Amino acid sequence: MSSPLKPCQLIQTITTLICSSKSLPKSSLQSYIPHLTPSIIHSILSSPTLSSHPTTLFSFFQWSHSHIPSFSTHPHPLSSLLPLLSSLVSRQKSDLVRSLLLTFIPSDHPQHLLHRHLLNPISSFPQPSKGLLDTAIGAYCQCGKPHLALQIFNKMKSRRLCPKLLTFNNLIGALVKYNPSTHSVDLCNELFSDALKLGLVPDTYTLNIMIKGYCLIYKFKDANQLLNRMSEFGCVPNNVSYNTLLDGLCKKGRLNDVRDLLLDMKGKGLFPNRNTYNILVHGYCKMGLLKDAAQVIELMMQNNTLPDVWTYNMLIDGLCNEGRIDDAFKIRDQMVGLKLLPDVKTYNTLINGCLDNKRSSEAFDLLEEMNKTGIKCDDFTYNTLIKWYCKKGKMDKAREVLQRMEVGGLSPNCVSYNTLIRAYCKAGNLPEVLRIMKRIGEKGLKMNNYSLNTMLHTLCQERKLDEACELLSVAHTRGYLVDSVSYGTLISGYFRCGDMEKALKFWDEMKEREVIPTIVTYNIIIGGLCKLGKTQQAIAKLNELLEKGIVPNEITYNTIIHGYCWEANIEKAFQFHNKMVENSFKPGVYTCNILLRGLSREGMLEKAIKFFNKWIDKGKTIDVVTYNTLITALCKDQRLKDALGLVAETEEKNVQPDKYTHNAMVGALTDAGRLKEAEEFMTDRERPSEQRLQMDNKDQELGADELDPSSIAYSQQIDELCVEGRYKDAMLIYAQVTQRGIALQKSTYFTLIKGLIKRRKGISKTG
Repeated sequence: MSSPLKPCQLIQTITTLICSSKSLPKSSLQSYIPHLTPSIIHSILSSPTLSSHPTTLFSFFQWSHSHIPSFSTHPHPLSSLLPLLSSLVSRQKSDLVRSLLLTFIPSDHPQHLLHRHLLNPISSFPQPSKGLLDTAIGAYCQCGKPHLALQIFNKMKSRRLCPKLLTFNNLIGALVKYNPSTHSVDLCNELFSDALKLGLVPDTYTLNIMIKGYCLIYKFKDANQLLNRMSEFGCVPNNVSYNTLLDGLCKKGRLNDVRDLLLDMKGKGLFPNRNTYNILVHGYCKMGLLKDAAQVIELMMQNNTLPDVWTYNMLIDGLCNEGRIDDAFKIRDQMVGLKLLPDVKTYNTLINGCLDNKRSSEAFDLLEEMNKTGIKCDDFTYNTLIKWYCKKGKMDKAREVLQRMEVGGLSPNCVSYNTLIRAYCKAGNLPEVLRIMKRIGEKGLKMNNYSLNTMLHTLCQERKLDEACELLSVAHTRGYLVDSVSYGTLISGYFRCGDMEKALKFWDEMKEREVIPTIVTYNIIIGGLCKLGKTQQAIAKLNELLEKGIVPNEITYNTIIHGYCWEANIEKAFQFHNKMVENSFKPGVYTCNILLRGLSREGMLEKAIKFFNKWIDKGKTIDVVTYNTLITALCKDQRLKDALGLVAETEEKNVQPDKYTHNAMVGALTDAGRLKEAEEFMTDRERPSEQRLQMDNKDQELGADELDPSSIAYSQQIDELCVEGRYKDAMLIYAQVTQRGIALQKSTYFTLIKGLIKRRKGISKTG
């Protein structure tokens, strides 16, 4: 039995073995696996003899990673990687360098050892060359880490090294792709300027990326200027240049600019291609200009550019969105006539359109047609059916679709389950919600935040707070991400029910679980405390958010102003108004109305008038609520002349008086015995006008849902008293209800006003 080889002998043997073969002798290396350690592999990879065999060396590195566990988990991977990279770069094997980097970079998180070395080289390792830095920029971009690639570019810039054009294009393309923002585009502009200084010569592709960046942030003027400046860089705009800008303009509905750009395109000798036409069709369909979209398709065919399935699918989608299902079917038939076979997208669009427009039998006929033509339903098809059945309350049918989906070889996704969850949640069937959540967990899926928060919101709106609490606790234990919106929804729900103790309990729990509250969450708790008359506690929360570096917004200030007004502390309310101004906030009409209401409620009518006039003198916006607040206060103070003057002023300011304006004036005129004028206001109120009808319809739509049981009960009581002629008792209840801020049914106001007029007429006749 031969004695084991010493490390130096083993290195020499394997080096000779590798050098003597055209490709890596994997079978011969198998017997050496037990003796190979990370340090021995490192020595082999660093061998000067093997540096002239970069491809084989690369293969040996990959083989070692997959066969030697201690090497793949080595705590200092750079010791083997960097010599190999240096060897590959020196032999101009950039493809192998890129492949090696793409394999290594994802596993280098979060230490980023390679990145740190590239920026600040370790003296004991080969120094990064221009070729390695250049290739690394592209690799980091491909791995979705353009911010790290940018730092390497800056390193090259500091060394006055110019990257390859392809590398630079990859960098600015990745910056725009992964973070389409003003900051990214401004950064690309800086990089472009830096690259020009380094001697980089841009091409049309470079400039097209820049144009795309501008379009993503809707800076079309800058995009167009760059398009016109292409010749300065020795470049010629192509169809991609124009199509990119056309796509951005169409998405924003800037049709005049689209027409001008098409003329410019034609003037440059470029003709629209299929992509150009499809962009126009999509843009017109999105804006509901279906006739124009159809004309574009006709123009395509006149110019010998045949529409494709995608073209027709967009038009069908636009028609379905408009409810023009018959026209959508005609377009589908045109497709078939042109030998363009409808695909699953075509059928999905038509099915969804039929279901949305109460043509369910045709939707199910389309499903049969799909089956006959061999087009398989996809997850969108099934999810559309699940959504429709849930909307109809046919939960058993929705579950059947889910089962058919699985039988058809498709796995229900988050959309499928979340649709069911929302429907069961709305129906109050929490046990079924929990069963579905459990199933989602078993399948390794996660309910997204939006769905979880929607369910919590639905339960809280329906005052099913116990169920909402249970859902939140289950979400915690099953690994779902509970955020500040989740907690804010429950906190808001408990405040709405007047349960401050439980609202604050969830606030504390949120902080215990290290869920960071946002300004929205703070506004919820500040608003809840203010409504319960706990303004000082609300101020404590305001100080807390300021200490955390969160900037309060207009809602924060308005909420506290409202709280102080509710507590009759008008002085404090105005102090906060002044603080808004000091913090560069511009108080709006909502702030004005809060303060006016506060002054009026406390009988500070002269101050209210002065504040109102000062607000108008500054040219600030006012609305009908502003006028109603002051008109009501003037009527209460029996200053009818001033009140009538304000009513006249609303017409001069193009502010449309509403039912509250009329009700206040009719009530005040009736009480003053000016019955003829009261009747004139009633007649004016009942005179049909399109704007008033729209407003009243909106009131009707909203009113029934917003009234709580106590509002309905008070309304019925006042109506009964008016029928019995007991107007004094009716007015007494009305006064109590109004002071408590309870809204009444719309009809009750008219019953009361007509009753008062009738009573006044009776008194005047008797007199």
